[in-house]
Amino acid sequence: MKRTLGRSGIEVSALGMGCWAIGGPFWAGETPQGWGEVDDEESIRAIHAALDHGVNFFDTANVYGAGHSERVLGRAIAGRRSQVVIATKFNAVFDETTRQVTGADTSPEGIRKACEESLRRLNTDTIDLYQFHDNGYPAEKAAPIRETLEKLVQGGKIRAYGWSTDFVDRAEVFAQGPKCTAIQLQLNVLDDNPAMIALCEKHNLAAINRGPLAMGLLTGKYNQSTKVSIDDVRGQKSPEWMKYFKDGKPNPEWMSMRDAILEILTSKGRTVAQGALAWNWARTPQTIPIPGFRTVKQVEENAGAMEFGPLTPEQMGRIEVILKRA
Repeated sequence: MKRTLGRSGIEVSALGMGCWAIGGPFWAGETPQGWGEVDDEESIRAIHAALDHGVNFFDTANVYGAGHSERVLGRAIAGRRSQVVIATKFNAVFDETTRQVTGADTSPEGIRKACEESLRRLNTDTIDLYQFHDNGYPAEKAAPIRETLEKLVQGGKIRAYGWSTDFVDRAEVFAQGPKCTAIQLQLNVLDDNPAMIALCEKHNLAAINRGPLAMGLLTGKYNQSTKVSIDDVRGQKSPEWMKYFKDGKPNPEWMSMRDAILEILTSKGRTVAQGALAWNWARTPQTIPIPGFRTVKQVEENAGAMEFGPLTPEQMGRIEVILKRA
């Protein structure tokens, strides 16, 4: 399965891989921002497995693991760069040694510096998709950031850019830029995002889906009694944006929604995760889900979803009725 990355003309696999988890631990003060300890060699094997299964799109950010995710991805694709479409993000300022997030920088100088540092960590000359990593940055202040990104395209440092945001007014500002090609937004079968999907369709932007598996709820790995480790971003007293987990456990409200549609998601012998990804593909031709991974097994299961393809229109309609969205 292939998709076009918005209006860039760049062809990518219909499935991407989200590289937050493989960055390992990092913190903002005492608050964990990562997903716990990782095995870098397993992460590299998993990236190679993704490539072998036809996945060529990898989404990371400079701040994941305070630079570590980019470094691991750079190691994994050494010698295979031409096979890969790299998306990364900028905004956070951090200390790679202490793995502490220390601030943010949206100045032209700060963005250019962050870009150069990401290029070094990724060991590449060009970033395919460079994304602004601040969901709620004021729309009225965003135009200068867009113009800085246009100049980075002109300078050959990046091929295209986008914004990771769930706010239509913010995405609309970037959509006016000729080389804007994607918006990264929260989207999964339990948590539709119709306003943002409409914007992506209107401007022919890729809708890159973070959270397609609801941070793990749509994998079948968790039940109501599961407790997440303390160094996992899901294992803390939940921040406001953490909907799917509550105080380190799966949120019962979301779990009951998942259980109500399990039969549809697991049709044709799909796993729960494969069914969830199939919903994203059926939602609109703009979507590119980017489930996270830490192991070869996770990559192989997610990549296997492409063999089944999207859910049918009839199945999509039934889900809308069951979840009371129709």
